[in-house]
Amino acid sequence: MGGKIDCYVDIASLYSYLAFLELQKNRDLLASQNVQVEYHPFLLGGINAGSGNRPPWTVRAKAKYLAHDARRSIARHDPLPPPISFPRDLMQRGMTVVPMRCLLYIKRRYPAAVFDAVLHYLFHLFWSPPNMDLTTPESVAKALVTVPRGFRGPGTGIGEGQGGRLFTEAEVREIVEGALSEEIKVGLKSTTQEALDKGAFGAPWLWVVDERTGRGEPFFGSDRFHFVYKFLGLPYTDVTLLPAAGAKAKL
Repeated sequence: MGGKIDCYVDIASLYSYLAFLELQKNRDLLASQNVQVEYHPFLLGGINAGSGNRPPWTVRAKAKYLAHDARRSIARHDPLPPPISFPRDLMQRGMTVVPMRCLLYIKRRYPAAVFDAVLHYLFHLFWSPPNMDLTTPESVAKALVTVPRGFRGPGTGIGEGQGGRLFTEAEVREIVEGALSEEIKVGLKSTTQEALDKGAFGAPWLWVVDERTGRGEPFFGSDRFHFVYKFLGLPYTDVTLLPAAGAKAKL
């Protein structure tokens, strides 16, 4: 067994956040079975435009259902994430070009652990009250300068101020300036197109390669990991209906 999970995400996607939490929770276990995980910043707006899709909250029936589905999806995550709320102006807050460029810059110039920590932190700021606006270079700089060193999520006790800040103010200026460069602008477009070429129409988009055969397949959403694990030949427990307590006792 073994393989690679390429996970394409945008911080404006709640389900990208939940998929990220799920993969991070199981990352060491996946690594023990020779499965690598890599996150790729891309633009969900570009995916929607390129695939002809529409944000679910712009479709009245989907928006109504989304309230139920989001609540259920959050509740099934173990351990439970910190309080999550939808920004009131999600369409405007979803203009994430600046933070996604900053993430790509960090990914290209810093260790993977730093990139993962920053991605986690920006997910947290976007989706947790008071839902920080991350649409401008100034707001993203304000966020980056507060990233705790070793951040692994609220409530973990790790990276919540004990070890200082991950970036200096000078490093944050360099990141934000670098994110506005042509290299990063083209790079983010390229990653978005790469996902489109792999069939993406939303986020999170997963491209999974089975090392045994070299074959890759797409997977969509934060609740398809049982399909991913089966594709990779990994041992896992599927959703199983159990008998009622009384019936089990009789058996």
